[in-house]
Amino acid sequence: MSAEPMTPLEVWAGIECTVNRVGDNYSDQLQRNGHDNRIEDLDLFASLGIRAIRYPVLWERTAPNGVEQADWSWADQRLERLRQLKICPIVGLLHHGSGPRYTSMVDPLFAEKLAEYAEAVATRYPWVSHYTPVNEPLTTARFSGLYGHWYPHGTDDRTFFRTLLNECRATVLAMQAIRRVNPQAKLVQTEDLGHIFSTPLLAYQADLENERRWLSLDLLCGRVNRNHPLWSYLCSGGVEEAELQWFEENPCPPDIVGINRYLTSDRLLDERLERYPAQFHGGNGKHRYADVEAVRVCADGIPSPYTLLKAVWERYQLPVAVTEVHLGCTREEQLRWIKEVWEAAHQLRAEGVDLRAITAWSLLGAFDWNSLLTRVANFYEPGVFDLRSPEPRPTAIAQMLRQLAHGQNYDHPLLEVPGWWKRDERLFYPPVRSVGTGEGLLSLVEDTTPDASAFAPTYRQVTDTAPASSTHPPTHPSTPSPLLIAGATGTLGQAFARLCEVRGIPYRLLSRQEMDITSPASVKDVLKELRPWAVVNAAGYVRVDDAEREPELCRRINAEGAAILAEACMEQEASYVTFSSDLVFDGNESEPYVESSAVAPLNVYGHSKAVAERWVLDKNPCSLVIRTSAFFGPWDEYNFLAVMLRSLASGNPFIAAEDAIVSPTYVPDLVNTALDLLIDGECGLWHLANAGAISWAALAQEVAVLAGLDASQVVARPSSELDWLAPRPTYSALTSERGILLPELDRAIGCYLNERVC
Repeated sequence: MSAEPMTPLEVWAGIECTVNRVGDNYSDQLQRNGHDNRIEDLDLFASLGIRAIRYPVLWERTAPNGVEQADWSWADQRLERLRQLKICPIVGLLHHGSGPRYTSMVDPLFAEKLAEYAEAVATRYPWVSHYTPVNEPLTTARFSGLYGHWYPHGTDDRTFFRTLLNECRATVLAMQAIRRVNPQAKLVQTEDLGHIFSTPLLAYQADLENERRWLSLDLLCGRVNRNHPLWSYLCSGGVEEAELQWFEENPCPPDIVGINRYLTSDRLLDERLERYPAQFHGGNGKHRYADVEAVRVCADGIPSPYTLLKAVWERYQLPVAVTEVHLGCTREEQLRWIKEVWEAAHQLRAEGVDLRAITAWSLLGAFDWNSLLTRVANFYEPGVFDLRSPEPRPTAIAQMLRQLAHGQNYDHPLLEVPGWWKRDERLFYPPVRSVGTGEGLLSLVEDTTPDASAFAPTYRQVTDTAPASSTHPPTHPSTPSPLLIAGATGTLGQAFARLCEVRGIPYRLLSRQEMDITSPASVKDVLKELRPWAVVNAAGYVRVDDAEREPELCRRINAEGAAILAEACMEQEASYVTFSSDLVFDGNESEPYVESSAVAPLNVYGHSKAVAERWVLDKNPCSLVIRTSAFFGPWDEYNFLAVMLRSLASGNPFIAAEDAIVSPTYVPDLVNTALDLLIDGECGLWHLANAGAISWAALAQEVAVLAGLDASQVVARPSSELDWLAPRPTYSALTSERGILLPELDRAIGCYLNERVC
């Protein structure tokens, strides 16, 4: 890892490795993401070209029963492998944790105990040069001592101060202990530094929190003296002057200030509680107010990475690195965020700022950060690699990092669109606009935004995305390279258009009149004119029973049309995705079908899809062919569930097959995942269906109950008694050997009932 400021900007990386405690329960991200048992991950990380990695040698994991009984075997193997790979480990000792059970962050001897462990680490690995003894001490102190989320669950200033001072003192003592072994050891101190906005009434609270966000770094730099703006605040909260003077006498300024930047860390304080959901209501004992994500309400936006990083440099004049660059959201938004931070870093370096690196965080993704790790719900968000496949699967982020790490530009048409944090649809609440000196004071402007009942995420919410739906979407004719969607009149084509609009993906939605997929000339002309970066084939013959009477038409559209598009995309070097069906199977299995299962269609429609799969991949092996099952969505009034709910609501019975087992698929899940895979450059066959197997009758009954309707009106009948002309498999449930990417069916049903508009 370089030490000179004008060396090329480096790419670092990190693993979400939090070991946090809630009550008496510990949650270990390394166990949950499997890296605990996969040393081969390190070679995967090295393939990115990274120069350094934030790597855990965590106190709770290594020495849960004391340093004397420490088990170093895990760290021995992995640090040695990193050394062989010539990747500099930035060793973390405590990551949002409170230490082993024999201590806590309010333990008077917490700092000495961590220092003892730190010295043992340095003694065992004297070649390790960079350390982060305590990750984000201020953030951890807020979550543990002020907000009550994590152990010891304090909710007062006194516990917050004690936690923060213990963490900062532990950092100083740990570095002193490490430097007794390795005098050249460097401190890479991470912190969040989210900015606080407020209405004029709450300016005093915003001023306090905006000054408080620097407190951990100020303490380490020995800057907290009697002239510090927070001196009285600290002393009034029970902090002894001698404790603060100790930091003046024992300064331990970071060798690199590491900034972990998250879009939802910036907050707005607003006393107008009626504007915001109740879960954001709180107060300070003087005023009641809502504390919400500023990006969701501030009309002028939030501070850019450039602004924040420049403020850090101007305040401390110390080398800076961005030590976490991560968004839990759709793939193109993750890429846009990395691009924005990367460009800001280059701009600052051009202005003379000693900015060393940006760090791709959450290499393996993260679990349950949507609930701030307060519960174990197995809510997974992918990172550079996606763990939902049998082996960690590289996403488009991996390719981007490889190119950046090797000094190359990463270009993609989707990077030309601003991230959701710069688009109007980010605003969930009546907007407020900055006034005055720009210090975070806000005033109300005209209420033109969506209903405040819309969902707004919490700090580091994994769904850092725009709202889940929008009005009928326009196209983006000014964009030179759109996503082309064939099938303007179908449910799937409409869903792709709607969600592309939400995700900021420029597209052209084409009808058959605009592009006839069965005509090679028509397809070639359109692709030559529009020059799409990718094509989605959402067109098709979908009437399964009618296909028995119109086999040639079905085959021409489903097989020949799909193959014509595939060949044209190969010639134009455009990515391509088309859709197949569970009806390519005969139903003779009793376990869900996977991609390698033999196809044996029972009807004309299924046969047309089986032929399409073969022809498409023969003509264009880079095509992505997605098999899915009968889908349902919130915007389609003709899908199975929509028809069933209308029927029951009208007091009419509804007949459904009791012996046809399927994997119903929620359209938003299908479309969003297909888009991610397309951006990732995936190809070949892939099964996408919500995890689960259920009969049509059981599905109808379950949804009826959840919707508060009379499920007894669902009449279960054998499929032989229904008016189906085309034979269908009695069992066509799907799963995947390549990766289970869609959530379970129960979750999909819940989303459908909450979001349906038909």
